[in-house]
Amino acid sequence: MIPDYSIGLLVAFAAAGVAFFALMRETDGLHRLLLTDLVEVVTLAFIALVGTDLAEALILPGLVVGVSELIALSEIYRVKEGYVRPPAAGLQIEVMESAPGILAAILVVYGIVLSGFSGGAVAGLGVLFYFLCRDHHERFELIETASGYSWVLWIVAFFVFMLLPQYWFFAVMLAGSAILVKVMAKMSLIGTMRGGPNA
Repeated sequence: MIPDYSIGLLVAFAAAGVAFFALMRETDGLHRLLLTDLVEVVTLAFIALVGTDLAEALILPGLVVGVSELIALSEIYRVKEGYVRPPAAGLQIEVMESAPGILAAILVVYGIVLSGFSGGAVAGLGVLFYFLCRDHHERFELIETASGYSWVLWIVAFFVFMLLPQYWFFAVMLAGSAILVKVMAKMSLIGTMRGGPNA
């Protein structure tokens, strides 16, 4: 009888092969980006099958970032194909006009206190709430710049942890802060594309 671990590896290899084959055959740039994210999700299965503490530390932020990017790219594809509704007039709710800055700041600060994945989700919720309460001028370049730098910091923290283990606490704090910014940036992109121009 084939062990479950071997079955998982076979399924992951088959899925990765199909994804890479589709990536080779595809010519549209946006479709290739979508397939790249799908390949990323499949490769996380290999990390999950390893089952070590390091694999667990890698798969959670990788899965969240990959799924968030896939959702954001799916929204771009939806807009590109014309499956959009005209922007509707926002609800005239007083608390959403006067309090978004305060509530968003509270959520972001609380997310910083939590740190890591949970902190990034809470802080991202605060940024998302702020965007939903304001007009639809998104600054995607600023968000993506912060996301890119946070990914670099996370990789630096990984190398510090592996090469200089005596500075493990600094590496853990650096990685937690980087994951917080990364998840917050990706979550803030979800649902913010409402047909308006980018600022």
